[in-house]
Amino acid sequence: MLPNRVLAKQYLLEVAKDAKFSKRSVLWSSGEVTSDESHLVEYAGDALMSRQRYFWRVTVTDNHDNVATSAVQSFEMGLLGESDWKAQWIEPEKDGFDVKKQQPASLLRKEFVLKSKIASARLYVTSRGFNEMYLNGQRVGQDVLAPGWTAYQSRFQYFTHDVTNLVKTGPNAVGAMLGDGWYRGFLAWENNRNVYGTKLALLAQLVIKYADGTEQIIGTDDSWKANNNGPVRENDLYNGETYDARMEKTGWNSAGFDESGWWAAQIANHSKKNLVAPAGLPTRRIEEIKPLKVFKTPAGETVVDFGQNMVGWVRFKVQGTAGTKIRITHAEVLDQKGNFYTANLRAAKCEINYTLRGGEPETYEPRFTFMGFRYVRVEGWPTDLTTDQITGVVVHSEMPAAGTFECSNPLLNQLQHNILWGQKGNFVDVPTDCPQRDERLGWTGDAQAFARTATFNKDVAGFFTKWLHDVALDQKADGAVPFVVPDVLRNNTASSGWADVATIVPWEMYQVYGDRRILENQYQSMKKWVGYIQKQAGETHLWTTGFHFGDWLSYRGTDALLPEPKTDNDFIASAFYAQSARLTAQAALVLSKPTDAAYYGELYEKIKKAFQREFVSASGRLACNTQTAYVLALHFDLLPDNLRPQAVERLVKDIKAHGNHLTTGFLGTPYLCHVLTRFGQNDMAYTLLMQETYPSWLYPVKKGATTIWERWDGIKPDGSFQDVGMNSFNHYAYGAIGDWMYQHITGIQLSKAGFKIFTIAPKIGGGLTSAKATYQSPFGTIGSSWAITNGQTKVTVNVPANSRAYIVLPNASNDKMRELATAQQLRFTDKGIEVGSGEYSFVY
Repeated sequence: MLPNRVLAKQYLLEVAKDAKFSKRSVLWSSGEVTSDESHLVEYAGDALMSRQRYFWRVTVTDNHDNVATSAVQSFEMGLLGESDWKAQWIEPEKDGFDVKKQQPASLLRKEFVLKSKIASARLYVTSRGFNEMYLNGQRVGQDVLAPGWTAYQSRFQYFTHDVTNLVKTGPNAVGAMLGDGWYRGFLAWENNRNVYGTKLALLAQLVIKYADGTEQIIGTDDSWKANNNGPVRENDLYNGETYDARMEKTGWNSAGFDESGWWAAQIANHSKKNLVAPAGLPTRRIEEIKPLKVFKTPAGETVVDFGQNMVGWVRFKVQGTAGTKIRITHAEVLDQKGNFYTANLRAAKCEINYTLRGGEPETYEPRFTFMGFRYVRVEGWPTDLTTDQITGVVVHSEMPAAGTFECSNPLLNQLQHNILWGQKGNFVDVPTDCPQRDERLGWTGDAQAFARTATFNKDVAGFFTKWLHDVALDQKADGAVPFVVPDVLRNNTASSGWADVATIVPWEMYQVYGDRRILENQYQSMKKWVGYIQKQAGETHLWTTGFHFGDWLSYRGTDALLPEPKTDNDFIASAFYAQSARLTAQAALVLSKPTDAAYYGELYEKIKKAFQREFVSASGRLACNTQTAYVLALHFDLLPDNLRPQAVERLVKDIKAHGNHLTTGFLGTPYLCHVLTRFGQNDMAYTLLMQETYPSWLYPVKKGATTIWERWDGIKPDGSFQDVGMNSFNHYAYGAIGDWMYQHITGIQLSKAGFKIFTIAPKIGGGLTSAKATYQSPFGTIGSSWAITNGQTKVTVNVPANSRAYIVLPNASNDKMRELATAQQLRFTDKGIEVGSGEYSFVY
C-alpha cells in the first residue's frame, strides 16, 4: 500500500423517488460494488420519466475501512419526448416586413390566473432567434443569448427554469422578447442573412404544480399577444443594438397591461421532435470590469479604456434630456497616433445607439448582441463622462475554472493571462475564431488546435460535448466536415487540419475526462471522416487533391519577393490523414471494437509507408524543409526510428537559422514545443517560448496584448497594422502553447485517461526560478510547484484522493530520486517516485 493513500474500496449508489429513500421509492441500487472507481458511474435502473425529480446518494468505503454517506442530492428530468410539449410554436411578426433588413425586437405576452396554493413552477422555453423571458415583470433566469447556437436545421436547445418564486396565486403574466440572433441575423460576410429562417418564433411551456397535486399548463398558442413597437428598434450580433428608451412599455410583461395595439400571435408549423436539453453550459454575464480611464484621443474623441480586450458589452447609467442620442462604438486597439481604430472589424458596426427617455437616471445594457473590445468611443453623452458611469460586462459560456499557472517570469504570466482571456472571449456557446468582426464562426481548425489547452484553463467537457454533436450533425453525407460548425458557409469540401477536428477533439476530450461516451457519441463521425479521406486518397494512401487552408498564417518572411518556403498542402493533408486513422484505431480499442481497431491501425501503417516513400529521403530530409513539416512528421510518428534524430537536427537547425524564431502557423504551432521536448531539445523549446521579437509568443505581449492575436504581427514592429481584412486581436489558436506550459514547465501530464494516474515531471529552463500550477482533475486538485533558492530545488506535489502519480524530479539523477524516495518511505520505479494521495515535498 502506498503511504497516505486514500482509495475508494467499495461504493453503493442509490436513486429514489423521494428523499427518504423508502424501500418502495428506490428505483435503482448498484449494490455494494468493490471498485476504486469514483467517476462516471452510469445509472443502470429503469427508464426515468419526463419532469420527474429524483434523489440520489452514495455510500463509500475507503481502503482504511472508513464509511461515509453523502448528503442526499437531486436531479430533475426535462421534457423527453415530443408528446410532453403541449405548447405550440408561435410567430409574433406580421407578414410584409423586409427580411433583408434588421428588425425591431418582438414582444409577446400572455395573462393567466393561478387558482390555488402553488407547490412548484417550471418554465420550458426555446426560440428561433434569441429569447429573454419574464414573469410578472421579473427577468427569468440568468442566461443570455439563449437558446444558444446549434445546427438549427437539426436541433434546438430548450432551457428549463425553476420559476416557483416568480408566480403567485391570482393574476399573472408571462412575457418574451425575441431578437434576431444566430437564427436570422447577419452571419459571415456579403450580407449573409436569414441562414435558418426569416421569422422569429417562440415555444414556451409553463407547468404549475399545485399543492393538492393537480397541474396547470400555460403554453404558447394563438391566445398570446404580440407587438414589435418596443424600445429595441434594431438588434444584430455584428452591428449591435439600437434602443429608444422613449418607447419602453412599462408593465408590458405584468398583469393588467392594456393590450390595445397588440395582435394575436400566429401558430407556426415547426417541429417539436428536434428539441433537446443542453449538454453544454449556458452563456451568462460572468464578471464585470471597471474602466482604467476616460480620455480624449488626438482626434478629439471621447474614449473609455477598460484595460482588457474582452467580450460582452457595456452597461451605463446616464441622465439627460429626452431624445438625446448616444452612440457607443467598440474597438480592440488604438492606431499609431492613439486614435480609435475599427478598420479590422470589416463590415461589423459594433455599436450601440441609445435614445434617452429623459427625466430620472437611466441604466441600459444590450441583450441581443455581443462585442469584442478593449476601448469604446462615446458620442453624444450629455455631460462629462466618468469611469463610474460605465462598466464592462464579460460574457461567455459558464465554464468552471480548471487550472491555474504562474511562474517567475512576468511576461509568461501575461501570456497565460492572454491565453485564458482569448478562450473566455471565444467560447461563447461555440468555439469561435474571433469575437469582434463580421465572422465569429465555429472554425474547426482553430478549435482542434486549441482544444487540449482549453481543458487546462476551464472544464470544457460539456462545452465540447455539445459542439461536437453539431460537428456530426453538420457533417456531409460523404463524411466531409465543414470549415465552420454550425455550418453557415455551406461549403461542399473539407480541409485537412480543420476537418480533423472530428477525430482529434473527441480523442482529447476522452483522454482528459476519461468519459468513453464522448467516443461512443462521435465514433461514427470519426469513421465517416476517415472514410471521406480514403475516397480522396484512393490506393495511393496520400491525400493530394482538393482545397486546403494549409499551415494557416505561418511566417513567410519579410520580403514579399523572396518569401519563406511553405509547407505543401499534400504533405499536411497526408500527415493528418495518418493521424486521424491512428486516433480512430485508438478509439476503437477503447470502445472494444477489435476488428475496427485492426483495420484503422493497418490503414495508419499503409499511410505511413506511402508518406515515407513520397516525402522522406533516405537521409531523413523531408520534401518540405519547413519547421511545420518536421513537427508534423515527428509528432504523428511518420518517420522511421533511425531517421528521427536527423529530422530533429534539421528542425533545430531551421529554428537557429531564423534567429531562434518559429515559422509555424495554425497547424504546426500546437505541436512545436512538444516535439522539441520529446526529442531531447527542451532548451530550444524554452528558447522559442522566451523569444520576445517577431515572430514569437511574447512579441504581442511586449506590444501590450491582453489576448492572443490572429497573426504573429497583428501590430508590426514599426507600429503599423497587418492586413485589415484579417487582423483579429482576440484569436486563441496560437495560445495552444498553454498546453506545453502546463505539461512541461509545471509537469502535469496524464498517464491514464481522466487523470486516474498521472505524472508530475517539470522541466526547468528559460531562466525561470519558480513555477506552480493546479489542475482540477475529476478526482480533485492536482498541484505541482517548484522553486530554486540558493542553489536548492524544492518540488511540491499534491495528489487527490483515489488517484496516484509518478514524480520525476527535475535535474535529479535516478540515484538522487531513489535516495529522496527512500527517505520518505516511497517507492522509486522506472516511471519515477510512485505516490498516492497527499502532499509531497522534495528538497535537493
